[in-house]
Amino acid sequence: MVVIIVIGVIALSVIQGLRRAGAAGGAYGSLPEAEVARLRLALLYSPSLQRTLRRLAEKADTETTQGLADLVDEVCVVLLREQAAWRFGGYESWKGSLREAEGQFDRRMAEDRSKFVETFRKFEGKVEAPGDYTPKAEPDGRYLLVSVLVAAHGTLPPVPLPLREAGAKAAVMALSATTPVTTLAAYISWTPEAEGESLTEQDLLTGWPGLELL
Repeated sequence: MVVIIVIGVIALSVIQGLRRAGAAGGAYGSLPEAEVARLRLALLYSPSLQRTLRRLAEKADTETTQGLADLVDEVCVVLLREQAAWRFGGYESWKGSLREAEGQFDRRMAEDRSKFVETFRKFEGKVEAPGDYTPKAEPDGRYLLVSVLVAAHGTLPPVPLPLREAGAKAAVMALSATTPVTTLAAYISWTPEAEGESLTEQDLLTGWPGLELL
């Protein structure tokens, strides 16, 4: 049996937006459509990218949809600038009612969180950073994995599958199309979060077997 311990996460989300929107939709007898989408990108390791993501997390407003939409935009811009470093990716989406979207979003967020030891977390404006964690450098480490999960009113632009590099770029652009009006919730994570750590290819493909070569 192989046990993979993946180090590091930064998490930002607002679930209340989904609950408020679902309750409001029910009052009118029909629920507007929502889409939940998740993009995972494995990039060649870069300490500067780790620092940039941490900086965005620290300054982000995670208590409003405006702040979440801005954060998603900023992360998408950073990923586009790193396109030459993309190596593996995966994209999935789900469409349905707002009531169902909450469960879909929660399930995917829990799935992501279950793979991490959280070395940094920001949730509803509160920062958690355990002080007893010691970074562990992998001699064969090469990768940094970034995951962007969003829930939005309506539908997002289509993304071609299998993903390939063009599809990955289309997915980044689709997620960046969310606005403060359409954003219901967002969760952004990356691993490793601690500077100096990186994932080996075995860690990556064993921990996230659905990733495809871009």
